[in-house]
Amino acid sequence: MPTPEDTPTGQGDTASESVRETDYANDVTETMAHSVSTSFDADTGDRLRRGIRLAAVSLAVIFVFVLGVRLWHSFELSRETERALSEPARVDVVEVKPSETTQGLTLPGQTAAWYSSTIYARVNGYVGKWVVDIGDHVRKGELLATIETPELDAQLAEAQAELRTADAQVLARASEAELAKTTHERWRDSPPGVVSDQEREEKRAAFESAVARLRAAEAQVALDKAKVEQYTALAEFKRVVAPFDGTVTERHIDIGNLVTAGSTSATTSLYQITRNDPIRVFVDVPQNLATELMRPGQRVEVRTESPDAFVATATVARAAGAINVQARTMRLEIDVPNDKGRLLPGMYVKVGFGLAPRGLVQIPASALIFRSDGPQVARVDAKGRVTFQKVSIARDDGNVIELASGVQAGEQVALNISSQVREGQVVAVNTPPNKPAGATNGR
Repeated sequence: MPTPEDTPTGQGDTASESVRETDYANDVTETMAHSVSTSFDADTGDRLRRGIRLAAVSLAVIFVFVLGVRLWHSFELSRETERALSEPARVDVVEVKPSETTQGLTLPGQTAAWYSSTIYARVNGYVGKWVVDIGDHVRKGELLATIETPELDAQLAEAQAELRTADAQVLARASEAELAKTTHERWRDSPPGVVSDQEREEKRAAFESAVARLRAAEAQVALDKAKVEQYTALAEFKRVVAPFDGTVTERHIDIGNLVTAGSTSATTSLYQITRNDPIRVFVDVPQNLATELMRPGQRVEVRTESPDAFVATATVARAAGAINVQARTMRLEIDVPNDKGRLLPGMYVKVGFGLAPRGLVQIPASALIFRSDGPQVARVDAKGRVTFQKVSIARDDGNVIELASGVQAGEQVALNISSQVREGQVVAVNTPPNKPAGATNGR
């Protein structure tokens, strides 16, 4: 082996560098190998593959379990549906009954005052004072207010002066007529030849003219007297008085307010007064019951809707005798005694009538079925078979329907029957609680 001394200088340096590079590469390789060996074991890949396979199996098991549960529920639902479809539908039934001896009918009504008057001014002026207020009870002729009328007072004074002037004119014309009469008679009775015929005619014409002026003066007196009476009558309306015994319900004036005579839409009223004893009750009855309920003297019951409900018995006093073409109803009027003031004008009340029986049958409103070809009921026979029967309605008070035809007393009809039930289908009748099976189900 050559020694360093034997090796050439250039060749020796190159060999040393080659040895150092080889040692460095070996060190790097050993470092990398050591690093890999410390991060991963030899069976790391096997464990990873086993974990993935386990997760896949678990997911598959869960999927199969969920799918099985859903299939089981679907199967149970189908079985329950088949069971429900195979069983007959269950219905409640009611027995058709004859109409009651007297069937009640309640209709809404409204009260109105026996008298109701709106008080307007009959003269122009301004309010001097008012005496009564809303809620006050007044007697016929009692003072309500006074109106100051300076213009009317001046017109009355002027008319009285003109009347006095006309009276003086009558006296003057009467004197002239008396003188003309005397002159005419003297000239008329003069012997022939003393005065001419023309003079006689002139005196006669003068007398007739004086009489005419007297008549005109008297007519002027009558005219002036009528004017004085007119203004005097208007002056009476300076005192506003009650037209009847009643209650003041409205007051629209105060001291100093200007008022205008008249009752136009632009004129403000002074008072509103009503008389409430007796009181009227208006009720509109349906067209199909109009002829039956319009008999005067029929007893009715009037009831208020309030915590202290007031009930009064009265009679039908008047009927309109004609149908309202818009509402197809007829108005009835009932007079109710109201000495204690329990009823007020404008109140809502319920009016109860008693309808005479007509030998018909009745069912609850819930047993009625409305279809395109008219009202029907679902009859249920003893075997539970359903048949739909058309009926005609005689009366309808909301809860009970009176039928004129279609079913007979004693038959059974279904209540609130489902639209899924068809003609001829067999149904199961529900038995009410505390009622033995096989018993008749009635109202």
